[in-house]
Amino acid sequence: MPIKIPNDLPAFKTLEEEHIFVIPAERALHQDIRALRIAIVNLMPDKIVTETQLLRLLSNTPLHVDIDLIQMSSHISKTTSQEHMLAFYKPFSEVKSQRYDGLIITGAPVELLGFEEVDYWDELCEVFEWSKTNVYSTVHICWGAQAALYYHYGVPKYKLDEKLHGNFKHHINCPDFSILKGFGDVFHCPHSRNTEIRKQDLYRVPNLKIVAESDEAGVHLVADKSQRQFFLMGHWEYDRDTLAKEYVRDKNKGLDPKIPYNYFPDNDPSRMPVFNWSCSANLLYSNWLNYCIYQETPYDLEELEPFKITE
Repeated sequence: MPIKIPNDLPAFKTLEEEHIFVIPAERALHQDIRALRIAIVNLMPDKIVTETQLLRLLSNTPLHVDIDLIQMSSHISKTTSQEHMLAFYKPFSEVKSQRYDGLIITGAPVELLGFEEVDYWDELCEVFEWSKTNVYSTVHICWGAQAALYYHYGVPKYKLDEKLHGNFKHHINCPDFSILKGFGDVFHCPHSRNTEIRKQDLYRVPNLKIVAESDEAGVHLVADKSQRQFFLMGHWEYDRDTLAKEYVRDKNKGLDPKIPYNYFPDNDPSRMPVFNWSCSANLLYSNWLNYCIYQETPYDLEELEPFKITE
């Protein structure tokens, strides 16, 4: 089944060229099926890149998925054109009366600010609260995960001594969680962040489980016990060259970054990185759509049961 997006969204042409089944919105209107409704709150600066990465992952199932791209009205993007934002993104105020099967909240380059210092923090808190009543399952990514853990459970973040970036090996603590169905004992996933959450703080919240972690990168995947909220510290959506571009960007800024861990062959930035997380990335998002949403969410979203935070 296809993923439904506007046919003039830049991601449409990119995904079509990759032979991914996308369907124009007007054609989808003639299909008499109940599509999954997924909203994406895209907080990343280069929104076109991030939306393409996420749409690629969400398209890799037999399920029909309808996408709404959401922006924070309290923040004006400096790196994505207003024409693009007006054409393809909806303000949260426009969708908050609606219900969704799933929600993705991305990371954002604001880690070194206190949560309350972020200019759209109040609006994002409104999204977090809204998600408990209007969304069946939510995936939070990187800073979005840290922000949600802080809002919902009071879990703090901590500044790292140096940026953590690279391609890290992880192991699974909870193999019975549906989102990791079909995974092997270990998997790889990129991380790129300046802050972390710590296990001892998560242990104080009985409703949360550390589903997967890394000996080098620490906590990776956290979930509530009902498997409706997921918090990803890594970036499964990253392309092969995303970390390379970040490394060059930071170098050009004079930040003297370390070479990303376990990423370039022989630690040589001139060589092409091995893309060894794509299979697990596709499997994770397929599992989320199928097992965590499609098999669980009510057919009529008006019958959606609110998510209850328990500590």
